[in-house]
Amino acid sequence: MTDNPYEPVSVEKPSQTNQSNQSPNNAAYNIVTDTIIGANIRKSDNVFQAIFVGVSLVVGLVLGAIFALLFGGKDFPWMAGAVVGAFLGMVLGLFASGIYLGIYRASRHLKGKHD
Repeated sequence: MTDNPYEPVSVEKPSQTNQSNQSPNNAAYNIVTDTIIGANIRKSDNVFQAIFVGVSLVVGLVLGAIFALLFGGKDFPWMAGAVVGAFLGMVLGLFASGIYLGIYRASRHLKGKHD
């Protein structure tokens, strides 16, 4: 007996959530944390943010010390300028890298790339 040529062939659809070998739970967690709120657990994002904040801290430290030397006089020593600059650099670096990552991840989700 021959097979029926008119019998429909079953075709499996590729899973969108498992594009990068993630479990469905991990993919759902990443979508929620990227679009609503939550802690980002991606190693690449966390390494990027740590490096960015570290560089911002050093730049702020140097600029704060230079600013204090040029405009501080005896009332504002260069070490105080360095500490204030380092703190401001760290805070600004944290916010700038977080905003960048938020925009980057949102654009990736709009393109359908939920990695």
